[in-house]
Amino acid sequence: MPDKITSTANPKIRHLVELRRKARTRREEGLFLIEGTRLCMDTPDRFIEQVYATENWLRGASEKELRKAQDHALTIVTEEVMAKAADTTTPQGILCAVKMPSWTRKDLYGKDPCGQHAPEAPLLLLLEDLRDPGNLGTIFRTAEAAGATGILMNRGTVDLFHPKVVRATMSAIFRMPFLVSDDLRADIGILRGDGIRTYAAHLGGTRPYDALPLAEGAAFLIGNEANGLSDALTAAADEKIIIPMAGGAESLNAAMAAGILLFEASRQRRAQPRSAR
Repeated sequence: MPDKITSTANPKIRHLVELRRKARTRREEGLFLIEGTRLCMDTPDRFIEQVYATENWLRGASEKELRKAQDHALTIVTEEVMAKAADTTTPQGILCAVKMPSWTRKDLYGKDPCGQHAPEAPLLLLLEDLRDPGNLGTIFRTAEAAGATGILMNRGTVDLFHPKVVRATMSAIFRMPFLVSDDLRADIGILRGDGIRTYAAHLGGTRPYDALPLAEGAAFLIGNEANGLSDALTAAADEKIIIPMAGGAESLNAAMAAGILLFEASRQRRAQPRSAR
């Protein structure tokens, strides 16, 4: 019979609350929280440390969902306790404490269908000082859909393991290779040495994004929602580019801009398969 927690003062629940609220605790322990049936079920088994679920959730769960919950140190909690631990206003009744995924720089360059590293034509994003959790999560989800091979972000970017970011990734957080960088300018130099051209999305750009040769290694730089890219990082890029806009619009949402750029690269790569490059 699984353990049952009925008090919001229980040490395990206080620990969950701290993981939810504090990025420092998440970093120190290498753990973060996943909420909701779909996201918990989508989380690879090797990352799950603990599952907390209410009796209502257990009664409504499928056989497959029950089996997964029971395989990972299931603890039953009351609705009040779940409300205390969860980040959402109306919790679905299940929450998992999971280990953070980790990647190497080689992972960011992509793999071929056999699972081997294939650095011939990486497609990357470099993110500087993004602050909106929804933007970052959506960028991860979009990057995966567009076939990006990896994401580099600086330490000024919102914590990837913030609950709102995690929800917005829709589990892409476990599949999209990423690294947190101490120096994006130095990273640009490394990318250049590896034959990857870097493009700064910038209102001062002159060449439109759809005029770029993106079938080869490419990396797009996306900046802060309010201020864009810093002058220093813009200057480090190989080229400033622009997404032409009609009407009175001056800029696009960071996630929208990233999606437009990545899917243009995806379009070009579909039109020119690797064997034909």
